[in-house]
This record gives sequence, structure tokens and C-alpha cells, in this order.
Amino acid sequence: MATTTVYKEPAPQVGHTENPLESMMSRFNVAAEILGLDDSTYAVLKAPDKQVIVSLPVSMDNGEVRVFEGYRVVHNTILGPSKGGIRYDKNVNIDEVKALAAWMTWKCAVVDIPYGGAKGGIICDPTTMSVGELERLTRAYTVSMKDVFGPDRDIPAPDMGTGPREMAWIMDEFSKTVGQTASAVVTGKPLVMGGSLGRTEATGRGVMVSCLAAMNKLGMKVEETSVAIQGFGNVGSWTAKLMHDKGLKIKGVSDISGAYWNDNGINIDEAIAYKNAHGGRLEGFEGADPMDPTKLLTSEVDVLVPAAVEDVITEQNAPFIRAKLIVEGANGPTSASADPIIYEKGISVVPDILANSGGVTVSYFEWVQNKQGFKWSLDMVTERADRIMTEAFEKVYAVSQKYNISLRIAAYVVAIDKVAQTYKYRGGY
Repeated sequence: MATTTVYKEPAPQVGHTENPLESMMSRFNVAAEILGLDDSTYAVLKAPDKQVIVSLPVSMDNGEVRVFEGYRVVHNTILGPSKGGIRYDKNVNIDEVKALAAWMTWKCAVVDIPYGGAKGGIICDPTTMSVGELERLTRAYTVSMKDVFGPDRDIPAPDMGTGPREMAWIMDEFSKTVGQTASAVVTGKPLVMGGSLGRTEATGRGVMVSCLAAMNKLGMKVEETSVAIQGFGNVGSWTAKLMHDKGLKIKGVSDISGAYWNDNGINIDEAIAYKNAHGGRLEGFEGADPMDPTKLLTSEVDVLVPAAVEDVITEQNAPFIRAKLIVEGANGPTSASADPIIYEKGISVVPDILANSGGVTVSYFEWVQNKQGFKWSLDMVTERADRIMTEAFEKVYAVSQKYNISLRIAAYVVAIDKVAQTYKYRGGY
């Protein structure tokens, strides 16, 4: 069963009360101290390799020419070509793009994908623009980035305000500039243009795999485990379905319309079908009772999956969380101030940088297929994605045991150590 939401390469949004990017950097600093990272390496890893700012004149439908500002930041390419989404949003700014590019470096490193981190954006409001205006803007941006993008240099993907359509335009325009079809220059393309099977459910599947791996370490039995999932968009609904299919009991879910609870377990297939038939909302779903959305995170379940927005677990509600395990489907759902509270309560957390990296993993698979000129079956995609997610979890878990630290800090230790060691092997700076 498919959802109507297309896959977009995940990255934190910016602008909430406690900036998730500041939270990320505070955790980065702790991990760097554990590793004993020298000052030179620390300075290199904090600074982006390249920052590009462009002006994009675009003819609007009314005959006016508007000039848009666009960005692309390549944070690091020591592990391979840079990877990261492009967002169209009126609040995009260069500092945000720089921070998101760095975040992508750590995310790719923790799952051992041979990519560096990048991010791009254009200051615009895509909801007020026609298809023709968006296409002209996208093609202008691609031409301006022709010396940045490339299958072996920098590979964009969808993000906020963009999707497969925009990736198709980028691929086409870039192909014109190089005089040949360059499918591997972007990921997140339509299937007919080289997109990968399994990409839509990839992030949710990674959350499910991470959850089962953590449950195994904690001695939790599938048939005895209950779950609450905050968020029922692409990530949340696929996580719910795949967990439900494995035999976990999903007692509570929530979306923008509210929260819903069934102590005997929600029929997730029915919930997804209802959502798809009612404008993407669960409001009115009769398979569960409405409940106070603020109480979902502190409900009596074994596993909690925040898969909505940032900073939902804070120092205010963390003391009341009753779950034994938190698996972060969203980006930055736990504020840095809540970390010590959760750790002291003995709650295990599979962090966002690991748990939701199934999406970028399948983005990588799309690139590999394009480079090979060979399309993989869905079974091949899921088997390989599951293996990467499981191996990444085991590595992070081993580091957490070695240093007696949380899985979150362990994930940053793994990522930073991989990038820092590669610098040294390649001969410094």
C-alpha cells in the first residue's frame, strides 16, 4: 500500500524555539571531545568547503522579470561526492543551508555511505508560482550550478518545496549542458527517469529496522511491544505500516488533525486508506478514539516514535515519558536540554542521524543504479537497505558500550571518526 507523499531527502527544518541545528552542534562538540579531536581537524570539519550564491533572473507569467537568490553549500567531499537536497522556501538563508550541509555529512558517514554533505536552496514561495515559473526557475538554477553539480561532484535531491518533477527538470537541463543524458546527477527522480524502487517507504523502513535492532538489544519481544507514533505523513505512516506488519501493536498515532488511540491496537492499513481518502488527514477515523495530542508522547507504550517535527521532546515533558525506547523518525525531535533527562531515566534513544537515514541510503542506491545503468528489484533494494541500517546500528551500539555513552553521542562519534580518519589517511589538509 502506497501513500500519496513522495520521498524527500530528510533534513531538519529551522526556526523552532530550540534550534535543532544548535542541538546538533552541541552533540557534535561532545563527540569531538570524546574522540580527542585535534583543533585543526575540528576547524576543518566545522567549515564548509564551498559556498555558492547566485542571482537567477526569471520571466514570470505576467511578463515581469524577477531575480531570485539561490544557494548551494558543499560542506565536505572527503568521503565522496557531496549529497543533499534543494529546498524552495521564502525563509531560506545561507546560514541555514551551511548548517544543513554539515548535518548531511554526519548523516552519510554514520551509515557508511561514500558521500559528503551538501545543501541547496532558493528564496521563493513555490505555492504562489505557476508550473511554468517553477520550471524556468529550476532550469536557471541548474545552469548557474553547472560547475558545481555533477554525478561525481555534487548530487542534489528533493527537499522542502521540491520533488520528483523538479529533479527531472534539473537532470534534463544539466544533461543539455554536458551533451549527454546524466541520470546520476540527481536522486529522487520519477521512476521512469531512473528513480529507485523503494524510495517512498525508505525512511519509514529504516526506522522500523532500527527499532527492531534496538528491541533485540533490550530483550523486548515483538508480540509484547506497544508503540505510539507522532506524525502520520510519509515517514510516520510507513513506519506504522511496516511495524504493524512485523507484529508490533500500534496503540496511538497522531497527525495535524489530532491524536487517536486504540488500546487493542490500530488497524494501520485501514488508517492509511482512510487518510488517503480524506485529504491526508485522520480526522473522523473510527478505528481509534480521539485523545489529547499532548499526551501521546507520555502515553503508556513501550516504544515511542516521534515522526513529525522538531523539538517535541523537551525538558518539560521528558520526565513524564514512559516508553523504554524512543526511535526518532523526525529530524531533531528531541531538544539537547532533554537528552540528560532521558538518559538518566534509562530510556534508550535511536537518534535521528541513524534511525531515519534509510532515506538517504536509498538515494545512494538510486545513484548507484544510474551509474550502473541497471535497475534493481524492490527486493534487492530493501535487502541491501536493511543490511546497511542493521550494520550501522550495530556499529553505533558497540561504540556506545565502549565509551558508556548514549546511542545519540555514539552516532556522532562514529560519523566524526570516519571523516577525521579519512582526512588523515588522505594526507591531511
